[in-house]
Amino acid sequence: MSTTEATTEQPFSRIKVRVTGLVFCGTEVAPLRRDRADSTHYTTIGGNVAAGEDFRAAAARELQEELGLAPDQADDLELIGLADARVTRPGPTAAPRKIHLIYRTHVTPEVRATLATQEFDELPDGSHEVGTIEWIDYRKTTDLPLFPPIGKVIAQLPTPHAQLATFELEPVTDQN
Repeated sequence: MSTTEATTEQPFSRIKVRVTGLVFCGTEVAPLRRDRADSTHYTTIGGNVAAGEDFRAAAARELQEELGLAPDQADDLELIGLADARVTRPGPTAAPRKIHLIYRTHVTPEVRATLATQEFDELPDGSHEVGTIEWIDYRKTTDLPLFPPIGKVIAQLPTPHAQLATFELEPVTDQN
């Protein structure tokens, strides 16, 4: 597994840690779908870790904020992988390098029925972008436009409870 730095014209401005919660219900997993005028893309449920915040607590917080999932409603969060995202973006500010800590949990159909179906992400102007929680058979995530791009890894699991083949996933290097 290579962990060499991606070649970029400018250095990354900082390193951020993002926690991701893969929530499974049976054979389905819940990514967040964002429909925009020019595209549809998916993200894993999660967000950035606050300064000094415990990683597992951050993942639990994000699941509570975005899904309404309380820690006592799901299996314990299990850290199953790490993805290093070195992605550039347009604009004058250097993009942050993000380390994604990938946690997994499982819920029952009864709990799933109580979870949020939409997520409202606040934009810089104070408005909100609406995202839809979409339950998808985990084996069909291979070609999903998912960030971080771990759909292929998820789809290759023999079961939703199986361990990933490797803990450190291929580095994400992309030019936008």
